[in-house]
Amino acid sequence: MGDSIWNNFLDETMKERYELVAERIVEISKDPQVPECYKDYFSEAAAYLEKTMELCQMAIAGTLQQRSLETCKGDQEFLYHHMLPAYYAESYANPAYAVTVFGEKEGELLSFLRAELDVAIAYAFEGKLAELTLLIELFVQVYNCFEEEDVQEAKQTIYWYFHDYSEVFVENQIREMIDPVDSLYKKIIMKADLSDLSYLYQYGFYIGENELGIAAFLNELSEEEIQSMADTYTEGYRIGFEITGKDIKKKKTVQIHYQVGFERMIRAAIRNFEKIGLQATISREASSSFHNRGASKRCAYATSVNRQYDFDHKEDKAFYFDKAFVERRLEVLRTVFEQHKIQAAEHGGPAVLEVFGEEPFSPEKKEASIHYHDRQQELVVYNASMSGQITNEYIKGEERSFTIIAYPIPEIGDQFKEIFAETVVINTLDYAKYQKMQQCIIDVLDSGTKVHITGRGGNRTDLTVALHPLTDPDKQTIFENCVADVNIPVGEVFTSPVLAGTNGTLHVSEVFLNGLQYLDLEIVFRDGMIERYNCGNFADEAQNKAYIRDNILMRHETLPMGEFAIGTNTTAYRMAKEYQIGAKLPILIAEKTGPHFAVGDTCYSHAEDTAVYNPNGKEIIARDNEKSLLRKEDMSKAYFNCHTDITIPYDELGAITVIRPDGSTADIIRDGLFRVEGAEELNEPLLK
Repeated sequence: MGDSIWNNFLDETMKERYELVAERIVEISKDPQVPECYKDYFSEAAAYLEKTMELCQMAIAGTLQQRSLETCKGDQEFLYHHMLPAYYAESYANPAYAVTVFGEKEGELLSFLRAELDVAIAYAFEGKLAELTLLIELFVQVYNCFEEEDVQEAKQTIYWYFHDYSEVFVENQIREMIDPVDSLYKKIIMKADLSDLSYLYQYGFYIGENELGIAAFLNELSEEEIQSMADTYTEGYRIGFEITGKDIKKKKTVQIHYQVGFERMIRAAIRNFEKIGLQATISREASSSFHNRGASKRCAYATSVNRQYDFDHKEDKAFYFDKAFVERRLEVLRTVFEQHKIQAAEHGGPAVLEVFGEEPFSPEKKEASIHYHDRQQELVVYNASMSGQITNEYIKGEERSFTIIAYPIPEIGDQFKEIFAETVVINTLDYAKYQKMQQCIIDVLDSGTKVHITGRGGNRTDLTVALHPLTDPDKQTIFENCVADVNIPVGEVFTSPVLAGTNGTLHVSEVFLNGLQYLDLEIVFRDGMIERYNCGNFADEAQNKAYIRDNILMRHETLPMGEFAIGTNTTAYRMAKEYQIGAKLPILIAEKTGPHFAVGDTCYSHAEDTAVYNPNGKEIIARDNEKSLLRKEDMSKAYFNCHTDITIPYDELGAITVIRPDGSTADIIRDGLFRVEGAEELNEPLLK
C-alpha cells in the first residue's frame, strides 16, 4: 500500500503477535477454560479460526489453488456450516438460538461475534495476515473476558476494536476502490483457467449451484457472444460519460462489480476498459458489520448462503454504533481521501453487473437480532449523509458516471437458458427506435403541468404528480429520454417531480425491492413527501411499518418522491409474463416495465448544476426539487443517500393522463396500453 498508515502493522511485531495468538487459538480449540455453557461456542469458533489461519498461510505461499476439488468442497462446508439453512436453526450465529442458550446479553454479544468472525474468510483467501491477526486477537480478548464472566468488558473490547482500527478498515475500503492493484479477484479473472470450474473455489465464497451453473453456461457460449455481452456493458459506461458531457480521458480507474461465475464476460470487459484507458479495481463484498454486511450485493459477490442470516445481522453495527464512533469514522474517511485525493479524482465510478432469479424472500423478523435504537437511526442517516458529502468532494458527482446491467442466474428455473437469451436481447434492443418513440411520449408530457396515475383490477393507486414549468419549450424539456447507456436495458422517460402538489396513493400488489419482497405495498404522499405507509407481509401492522421504514425509507422519518418515470420496455414485461418471473426481476429491469416512482434523492443527486440534454438538443430542466435545492443553504438537508424505485406493472395500471394548463387532458397509457401517436409499436409485446 505504499506509504499507507497500514504499513506500520506489517513488521516483525505483527508476526510475533500472530504467532502468539495462533498458539492461544489452538489451546482454546482443544480445551476452552470458560464456564461449561460457553465451552462449545468457543471451541467451535476457535476451530473455525484455526482453519482460516491455515488457509491464509496457503494464500501467502501461493498454494491455495493447488488444493484438490474434494478438499476445496470440504473447506467450504466447514467454513460456512454455521450459516447454512439446514443447520442455522441451532447455530450460534442465529441470534434467536444464541439468546435461548446463553441469555439476552450474552447471546446477543456471542451471536454478533460469531457473525463478525466471517470476515476471517475474506482475510484468509486474500492473504491478509495482519487483518486476520487483529480479528483473532479480538476473539481471544473476548474469550478472556468470558473466562472472568465479565460480559460488559467483552462489549467494551468489541467497541474499541472497531473504534481503534477505523483507519485500517476505511483505508482498505477506499484503496481497493481507487487503486488498480492486482487483487485476488483480478488475478482469478485474468489468469485462471476458466474452462476448469475448480477455479471458483479460489475466491473463498460459498460456491453453489448458481455460481457453478452460470460459469458452465458461459463456457458454452462463443467468444463472439461473450465479447458482445462485454461490449454492451463497457459501451454503456463509455457512453454515460459522452452523453453527459464528462471527459472520460480524465479518469484512470473503474470499479467493477460482478457475480462470481461471470468471469469470462468480465475478463473481456476488463480488456475493453483498458483500451479506453481505464484500469479495473475489484474488491470483495462486505462481510464485516463495519462495511454494512447484508446490504445490496456489490463488488465481487456470490449469491447469498442464507438470506435469513443476512437479514438477522444487517444491523449488527448497532452493537458499537454511537456518536463518537461516527465522528471518528468520518474523520478517518476524510483523512484517507485527502491522502489519496489524486487517485480519487481519477476514479470514474462503478460498472455494475447484477443478477436476478432468486426466489422472492420475505424474512422472519427476530426480536433477538440487534437493531438500531432511535438515536442510532438518526446517526445512521447523519453518517450516510456526511459520508456521501465527503466522498463527493473527492470523487465529484459532476465528473463521474456509472453503468449497470443485469442477467439471470440458474435459480430462476428450468428455462434459465431461454430467459438468459431473452435478457441478452432485451439488453441490446435498438435504442434509436426507442429514442424516437420515447420522444413522442415526452412531447405529450411536456404539454402538461401534472400527471394523474390510477390503478385497475384491485390496484388502489390514485396519484397526481406535479411537473416543473417550462419557460422556453423550444429549448427546454421536463423528462429525460433514457436509452441504453448507463442504465441498461433501454426503456424509460423520467423526471424529478415538483414536490408541492404531488399527492395521493401509490399501491402495488407485489414488488421485490433491494432483495426483499413486499406484499400489498401502499405509500401515501402529501406535497411530495411520504406521509404514511403499510404493507401486508406480517400479521402485525407495527412490523409491516418497521419493515418499510428500515428497508425503503432507510430509517428516515420521511422521504421525497425523487423520480417519476414511465417504463417503455414492453419486451421485458412480456418476458416476465411469459416465464412468470415478474417478482424475480431486479429493479433495473422492473423499472422499465411500467411507471415507477423513486423515493429518496433525484436521479441527478450531487450533479444538479450540470446541464443535461436530450438527443434532440433540449435541456432537461427538472433536475432539482425543493429538497435538493436546500444544498445551497445546508448540504445536510438536501440529500438522503438512497433512491428506491417502485414499479406498477402494466396489468395493474388503469391510466397515466397528462393534465394541461387549460384543463384538457391526454392519455399516455390507458387500460395498460400506450395511447401516444408514434409509440404504438410499444403495444405489440403487450398484445402477444
